[in-house]
Amino acid sequence: MGVLYDYFRAPDDEAVAKLMAAIDGGPVVRAGDSPVADAVDGAAIDPAVVLGKVVAFALDVPWSTDLVGDRLVWPDGVAQDREYEGPWVVVLGERARDALAGIPDDRLPDLAERWSQIEELSYYSDTQPEVMLSRLREFVGLARRARASGDSIYCWICL
Repeated sequence: MGVLYDYFRAPDDEAVAKLMAAIDGGPVVRAGDSPVADAVDGAAIDPAVVLGKVVAFALDVPWSTDLVGDRLVWPDGVAQDREYEGPWVVVLGERARDALAGIPDDRLPDLAERWSQIEELSYYSDTQPEVMLSRLREFVGLARRARASGDSIYCWICL
């Protein structure tokens, strides 16, 4: 099945811990259920690489592994446990949130075109530019709502 990613916004790490307790560790996006948070189904879009590349495009900087600035926030104590297979939650840095939130609408098609051509997405069949444009709009919308409310963007991850 692969790795699952759900992106959502929350005011702080404590709110994330409470959310994870309420939903028994996730997932955050649940098909057919009422939303438990303002969230985007991340499919195969991991924070550091795949999302990081579109952030790099938006900022017009070279991509690097630390560009998104993600940091483990939940659960406590698993950072050193190499056997732990999830779920876990990371928070994205404000730079990544603000880069996504600040993308002008007229740049979205060009960025989606570039994003659809990255090597990491070449293994998937649903990464045509129009599909990635829809995905990018979801991420930009989430980032804009997060920035407007002073929230951070979090990513729930599970193997």
